[in-house]
Amino acid sequence: MKVDILAFGSHPDDVELGCAGSILSAVKEGKTVGIVDLTRGELGTRGSAVIRDEEAKKAASILGVSFRKNLGFRDGFFINDEQHQLEVIKLIRLHQPDVVLCNSIDDRHIDHPKGSALVSNACFLSGLVKVETKFKGDIQQAWRPKQVYHYIQWKDIEPDFVVDISAHMNQKMECIKAYSSQFFDLNSKAPQTPISSQNFLESVRYRAQNLGRLSGVEAAEGFTAERVPGIQSFNNLF
Repeated sequence: MKVDILAFGSHPDDVELGCAGSILSAVKEGKTVGIVDLTRGELGTRGSAVIRDEEAKKAASILGVSFRKNLGFRDGFFINDEQHQLEVIKLIRLHQPDVVLCNSIDDRHIDHPKGSALVSNACFLSGLVKVETKFKGDIQQAWRPKQVYHYIQWKDIEPDFVVDISAHMNQKMECIKAYSSQFFDLNSKAPQTPISSQNFLESVRYRAQNLGRLSGVEAAEGFTAERVPGIQSFNNLF
């Protein structure tokens, strides 16, 4: 099925942390959205791949997306090569998104910039007619998304634009908390990680609130763009 937006994350929970509010806003506007996780997050200190599979399903249900898929790449060790690019290209051509959202261009976790570059490269290659891919035995048509946007993760990267998520902030946090194995839990006996502290969970909210403050709304999510964003009217600005 064709979707308006296809959101990629190197791990289950990347999409929720980076752009859940924007997805919730898009779904409410009637846009179709799909999510693709590149790995199952099996190297994560807390939880397991099976647990994260179930958490990802729960989060997808809260988001109201049309589907969620996992490419099963090796957590920590996938690379940006032809084999991995072709798998991403197949999904881009299958779902023909107008907009692709993907990992941050620079981040603390090595998989995030790798996933960012992999998806970006695949979006370009997907538009080349001489790159041949097949789905269920049929040759796929070339397709290149109109825009590729990178959400912001651990590092404070200056966004090229922000999306107002004021009406969806609480639901964004609900999506994130669906990953109960990964984030702050006072009763958890699991080892502590950089993302399991209460401070990290609170930082997700206050970053959105700060971007909202800077842009004149209650809460916002920031993105970087691969080419200069344009608007049709000043009425599109808030």
